[in-house]
Amino acid sequence: MRTGPRAVVCGESALALHELIDDIPAAVHIAVPSGSRRPTISYPPTVVAQYAARPFDLGIERFEAAPGETVPMHDAARSVVDAMRHRSRLGETLALSALGRYLRRSGRGGVGELQPSARELDALSVVRPAVEAVLA
Repeated sequence: MRTGPRAVVCGESALALHELIDDIPAAVHIAVPSGSRRPTISYPPTVVAQYAARPFDLGIERFEAAPGETVPMHDAARSVVDAMRHRSRLGETLALSALGRYLRRSGRGGVGELQPSARELDALSVVRPAVEAVLA
C-alpha cells in the first residue's frame, strides 16, 4: 500500500497491524498533518484523518508492508492512546480491548510507554483511569 507523502497508518489499521484488536478494519486508516492536502485514494477504501501538526510525528515507526517496502505507522503505545481518545467513535469495547491486550503483552512496563503519548496528546485523564481499571 502506498500512502500519501506525509501519511501515517493510524487508528484501527494500526491497532490491527500491532495485533491489538481482532477486527479487520473495513478501510485503511491514515492520518496527515492538519493543513496538508488530503490524499485521494481510490483503492483500498481509505479513511483520512487530519491531526494537529504539533503531535503528528509522535510515535511513528516503520512497518514492513511487503519485503523491502515500509510504511510509516503509529507505534503500539500511540495507537492505544488514540483509541482511548477516540473511544466514542471507535467504541468503548474496542478501545478497552486494545488497551488490555497491550498491557498484557507489555506488562507493567507498558504503562510507562503509554505515559509520554498520553501526556503529549492531553489524554492522561482518559488513559490513567482506564489503565487502573484494566490492571485492577
